[in-house]
Amino acid sequence: SKGNQRHIRLMILHFPKMLTRSCALLVVLWACIAANTAVISAGDDLKGSVSLFSGTDLSGWHSRDAGIWRVEEGAITGGSLSGYVKRNSYLVTNEQYQNFDLTLKIKLTGTEGFINSGIQVRSQDADEHEGMVGYQVDVGDGWWGKLYDEGRRDAVISLSAEMPAVQAVVKPNGWNLYRIRCENGHLQSWINGVAALDYREPLPNIPQTGHIGIQIHSGGKALVQVKDIHLTKLQ
Repeated sequence: SKGNQRHIRLMILHFPKMLTRSCALLVVLWACIAANTAVISAGDDLKGSVSLFSGTDLSGWHSRDAGIWRVEEGAITGGSLSGYVKRNSYLVTNEQYQNFDLTLKIKLTGTEGFINSGIQVRSQDADEHEGMVGYQVDVGDGWWGKLYDEGRRDAVISLSAEMPAVQAVVKPNGWNLYRIRCENGHLQSWINGVAALDYREPLPNIPQTGHIGIQIHSGGKALVQVKDIHLTKLQ
C-alpha cells in the first residue's frame, strides 16, 4: 500500500542518522567498558604490593657510600649538583628478589658532565671497586628504554623496539614513572605507561634473583631522586 511505501521511504531516508547514533552509542559503551577494565587491572596490579621506602629514612637499604645517599623532600636522593660524582655509587636493598613487579617514580637532574642513573634488578653486590653486577634498567638522556648489563657483559643487551615513543613521554628533569616486571627469564619495563623493554635472557647461567639498587653514575654533577617504590612479588 501507499502507506507502507511511505514508511519504507522514511526508514531509508533516516537510516544514515540512525546508524550514526547507533555507532556513537557503541563507542560510548566501549569506552566505559575499557575504562572499567583499566581500573580493575590497575587494582589487580597493586594487590599484595609492599612499600620499599618509608619516605623518611633509608631503612631496608644499604650503601658503601653513606655520604652520597640521603632522604630529601620525601625522596631517596643520591649525588650532587655542586660537585662531580667521583665513582658509580649504589643504594641497595637488604633483601633479594626473584619474580616481581616494581613501580617507582624517578627524577634525574644535572648541570655538567655525564648525567646518568639506573635501576639495578636481580643484581649482586660486588667488591668495593665494582659496585654491582646485574641488569640495569637505564635512566638518562639517550639511555631511557635501554637495558645495560652492569659489571658482567658491560654492554647494552636490549633496547625498546619503540624508542621514539619512549623518548616522547620522558619528562626531562621531572618525575617519571617506571614499571619493571621480572618473571623467570623475562624482563619488561614501561616508562610513563609506554612499553619499553621486552627482554628474554638467552643464557642459562645468568642469576635470576638478586638485589634491587639505585645508581648514580660517575663523571657528572648529577642528582637522582626516587620515591613511591612499591613491589609485588610474583609466583
